[in-house]
Amino acid sequence: MVTGPEVVTCGEAMLLMLAEPGVPLERAARFSRSVAGAESNVAAGLARLGHRTRWLGRVGADPAGEAVLRELRADGVDVSWAGVDPDAPTGLLLRDSHPQRGIDVQYYRAGSAASRLAPEHIQPEALAGARVLHLSGITPMLSASATEATWRLVELARRAGTAVSFDPNVRLKLGTAHEWMHTVGPLLREADLVLAGEDELELLLGGGADEGAKALLGLGHTSAVVIKRRDHSATAVSEGGQWDQRAFSVRVADPVGAGDAFAAGWLSGWLRGEGPQRALAEAACVAALAVQAPSDTEGLPTAAVRDRTLISLTEGTDSVHR
Repeated sequence: MVTGPEVVTCGEAMLLMLAEPGVPLERAARFSRSVAGAESNVAAGLARLGHRTRWLGRVGADPAGEAVLRELRADGVDVSWAGVDPDAPTGLLLRDSHPQRGIDVQYYRAGSAASRLAPEHIQPEALAGARVLHLSGITPMLSASATEATWRLVELARRAGTAVSFDPNVRLKLGTAHEWMHTVGPLLREADLVLAGEDELELLLGGGADEGAKALLGLGHTSAVVIKRRDHSATAVSEGGQWDQRAFSVRVADPVGAGDAFAAGWLSGWLRGEGPQRALAEAACVAALAVQAPSDTEGLPTAAVRDRTLISLTEGTDSVHR
């Protein structure tokens, strides 16, 4: 009986307090609670799509930490290797939600339990049997010790033969462009699978995104690069060729979390041995479903919903499941 994870992620999972739809953060009086965090979002997305997923990270010994772990467990994510810090709080994220207006995101993560992640918190057994380790650039930008923990994860993945998936997820509130280049650029170059925005590749590698993707493929580690374009289309590049995927046109309720949903959709296709074109289409479909619901994770689909929706989006069939 297989009990280990297919995918391991590691990062900061925060308690998200989301303002009522359409109301600016400074005027909001009612909030809904959920969980947010790039790596935990991907873990939840993959778990809903039917994959065995484990999340590594640290939360505080507080009600917010308990809520984060409970929500991830409810989505089927294994949190048995997550740590609880008795001396630091769980991170908090406040934001509003509007499909047209700029979204205000406020992070309260300085000194959080996640920022105190260190190499000694990462055990080799946590990666045993995993096919993919998924990381983002956010974690190493939290602190020097979190940077060291991220490198330990990469080293352990290399020893175990686990593919490293990396999404830069650049957030300039965490550091300057130079700091991102210095801290995250080297990690990007160590990844087997890269999912990055066009602007992120330009920032971290210099030059154009397509040239940067080709440069990564030439380093030896990287086998595939997915470029998320500014117009929301995507391109997958490997030694075998190049594939493009347009974004599906849907009514957007909340655009935050689209990138994490896309990553979960693409990694699911990769894990199941789907070709690049199909994996891209599934990724675009999962992202399209995610942005039609509030919060980072409410719209993440099951595999059955993904497949049914993808047929509807590509073939124009009836979207109502009767």
